[in-house]
Amino acid sequence: MTDFRTLGVSEALSNGLAARGIETPFQIQALVIPEALSGGDVLAKSPTGSGKTLAFAIPIVERLNPDDPRPAALVLVPTRELCLQVTQEFWLIAGDRIRVAPVYGGVPLKAQAREAKTAHVLVATPGRLQDLVDRGLVSLDAVRVLVLDEADRMLDMGFKPQVDRLVHKLTEQRQTMFFSATLDGEVGELARRYTHFPARFEGQLPAERRSGEIDHQFLAVTAENKVSTLVDLLKRDDRGLALVFVRTKAGADRLVEKLRRHEVDAVAIHGDKGQGQREKALSRFDSGRVKTLVATDVAARGLDVDDITHVINFDPPEEPEVYTHRVGRTGRAGRGGTGITFVLPEQQADVSRVARLQGHVEKFQETGMTVAKPRVVYTSRRRGARSKW
Repeated sequence: MTDFRTLGVSEALSNGLAARGIETPFQIQALVIPEALSGGDVLAKSPTGSGKTLAFAIPIVERLNPDDPRPAALVLVPTRELCLQVTQEFWLIAGDRIRVAPVYGGVPLKAQAREAKTAHVLVATPGRLQDLVDRGLVSLDAVRVLVLDEADRMLDMGFKPQVDRLVHKLTEQRQTMFFSATLDGEVGELARRYTHFPARFEGQLPAERRSGEIDHQFLAVTAENKVSTLVDLLKRDDRGLALVFVRTKAGADRLVEKLRRHEVDAVAIHGDKGQGQREKALSRFDSGRVKTLVATDVAARGLDVDDITHVINFDPPEEPEVYTHRVGRTGRAGRGGTGITFVLPEQQADVSRVARLQGHVEKFQETGMTVAKPRVVYTSRRRGARSKW
């Protein structure tokens, strides 16, 4: 059986992992760690929950020395929540010899900069780190290991300009590790530009973390009964934690107030909430003290709660990838779950296309709503027809 020592991890760090009950590497760890320890560039296609954080954190901790110039390693992540999760993983394995600091928005700038300047490893969101660099509060001149974690999400969230500017400040003589749920399209192009002769790996979720069966449902609603339909669902006895997705930050706050007026306790997270508010809301939700969390897509990035039984798209997603990301928050750790999408009359065509591309046409048709025909965009006679969806 493979263990961390056979991958090249030191006895001291292997023993530290074992003390935490981590003795057998996940698939992505077994694939990436030997290459990363050798200093080679890595492209890894790996989903959230596959154990990828330790796949890059262990080699970084092993390869850095306490007397290295600081910061020596940079991990870029898309959200504050993921920033804190990754930082905590580093803290658990780094001990006292390697200092690790998170860099994210919503906290005092100068105090954060002081911590960042003395850290061997920075775990940062692109926007806040760019701010620190532009102000001259942090230098990236000594960084020799770069990790881009959940790179596809960083592009989805519009961080490419900041990421490009930050990467251009780093030395070409660096190790780059690139982790993403997909390596196609723009993400793949970015990976090719940032890496040199990388080793490519693809990891899967561990068996105990793979999704259980998810029941996909679509409900026709009207503007008048949309909230009352949600209230009825949330008051059912057979549901555990429910994650409700809305389109806008203001819409999240309004919906929480409406639910409370119907005696449904709920909390909201979105980009206008301070970090303390977000952490408090997530803590109450994760512990089950509040069983309903209303969130925007951006705020829910990095959310990893195993006990969500229902995901409700109060505002339906506009793209198939967003549907996958949202509904994939239930059915975790081998348990089943339910994904419910509300559909207003004017939204039927767009939602039916998402349902078709996700393989849920029959579920959509069961509602009696009309399934739109595929859109076809004709480009040229030579190239033929290209479907937009």
